[in-house]
Amino acid sequence: GAEAMKINQNTVLQGQRVTLVPYTSAHVPRYHEWMQSEELQRLTASEPLSLEQEYEMQRSWRDDADKCTFIVLDTERWSGQACADEDCMVGDVNLFLTDTEDPTLGEIEIMIAEPSYRGRGFGKEATLMMMSYGVRNLGITTFEAKIGQENEASICMFKKLHFKEVAVNSVFQEVTLRLDVSDQERRWLLEQTDHVEEKSYVELKLPAGVLETRQ
Repeated sequence: GAEAMKINQNTVLQGQRVTLVPYTSAHVPRYHEWMQSEELQRLTASEPLSLEQEYEMQRSWRDDADKCTFIVLDTERWSGQACADEDCMVGDVNLFLTDTEDPTLGEIEIMIAEPSYRGRGFGKEATLMMMSYGVRNLGITTFEAKIGQENEASICMFKKLHFKEVAVNSVFQEVTLRLDVSDQERRWLLEQTDHVEEKSYVELKLPAGVLETRQ
């Protein structure tokens, strides 16, 4: 029910290149800055919002039962703890439960917003981590990705992750790719992500010493 997606509000998934953290209001200004880019608006088929609207959006995302979203951070910069989340944000990854009849179908979206991070495997790892999370925690057995036809890099990446092209919509100029998670695919997915550590966001965010004193 309604609590479904709050499931990740305290989850941190730390991989090699990327760390996934819940999308909080602290991330909004940087996110808003990204979305002023016409290129990103085109790639994500979205309209520019005001900062205030972006804060509202973040709140609705946090509370919506059919969306799961993580902000993608650069692990190396972030785990040095020298840098606040906002300063090592590279993108976001989302999972939508789009079909009310079928809660096992998840539509996945990945955006590497920082140009210098593209083509370096950040999107791939973030997507694998999100898929693995979806399979393990949300009971997803089929993934879909809808991508603009001109976005070759993204289509290519999903194909490398075993997705197959199942439809082309010439009106929206987008390609739908799908992956059915068989036992074999599931094993592969969990193998690809067995280095990922799950942590508590609250504990990571609190200054050292705070936890001990609260026992």
